[in-house]
Amino acid sequence: MELTDYQEPCCPFDASAYTGTPDSAPCPVSLPVQEVIKELDAFYAQGREAEAEDFLESWQQKAKNCGDWRAELSFTSELLGQYRRSAKRDKGLSAVDHALALIRRHRLGESLSGATVMLNAATTMKCFGRAADSIPVFCHVCRVYAQKLDPTDYRFAGLYNNMALSYADVADYAQAERYFRLALGVIRHCEAPGNDMAVTYCNLAEMYDKQNPEDTRVGECVEQAWELLNDPKLPRDGYHAFTISKCAPAFDYLGYFLYAKELKERAAKIYAGT
Repeated sequence: MELTDYQEPCCPFDASAYTGTPDSAPCPVSLPVQEVIKELDAFYAQGREAEAEDFLESWQQKAKNCGDWRAELSFTSELLGQYRRSAKRDKGLSAVDHALALIRRHRLGESLSGATVMLNAATTMKCFGRAADSIPVFCHVCRVYAQKLDPTDYRFAGLYNNMALSYADVADYAQAERYFRLALGVIRHCEAPGNDMAVTYCNLAEMYDKQNPEDTRVGECVEQAWELLNDPKLPRDGYHAFTISKCAPAFDYLGYFLYAKELKERAAKIYAGT
C-alpha cells in the first residue's frame, strides 16, 4: 500500500480551532474510565442495551460534574456509538456537538485520541443523515492517522469503512468502493479478521445493489460475508453477535432471508449464553 492510498491530498475541514497545543493540565478528579468501560462491555455482552445507555449517561454526568473532561470525552465518545445502536438521532447529534466542542476547547484535533473521537462523531453524523457534513471530518481524521499510524493499523479499517458509507450516501460510488477496498486491505492484516471483513462485504453488496440490483458482485459479496461468518475458527462471542446485528439486515434487504434468519437465531443464543 502506497502513502497516497491512505493519505488525503487535501482536507477541506478547517481544523484550526481543533489543533494547536493540547491541554495537558491535570483534571481535579480522575474517574476510573477503564473500569467503567469494562462494566459497559459486560452490558453489551449480555445484550442489555437500554441499561448500557443509562449507565453511560450517568457516568458522563458524573464526569462533567466533577470536572474530569477527559473522562467526559471518553464517555461521550462511547455514547455516540450507543445512540447509533438505539437510533436516537437527537441525542446522537447533540453528543456529536458536545464531543467536538470538548476537542476544540482542549486542542486535541491532531492527537490520536482526539482524531478517533472525531471519527466516531463523523460516523454518527453519517448515521443520522449528515453524510455530506461528515466527509470533511473523515478526511481530517485520515490525515492525522496517516501522520501517526502504520498504514496497516486496524484503526484505518473503521475509518475507511465509515468513510466509504458516507461517500455511498452522497452517491460518489467510485470513492465509496475505493475506501471499502482499502478497508478490506487493512482488515486482512488484523488478527481474526472474519467479523469485520463480513461487515465490509455486506456494505459493498448493498452499495452495488443501489447502483444495479442485477450486478453479479452483489451475490458474490453476500456469499463472501456468509462464508466468513461461518468460519468455525471465528469465536461465537459478544462481538460476533454484534457483527450479526450489522450484517443480518443486509442479508434481509438483499433477499437472503434464510441466511438472515440463521444469523439472528445464532445471535440470540449467544446473548442467552447457550
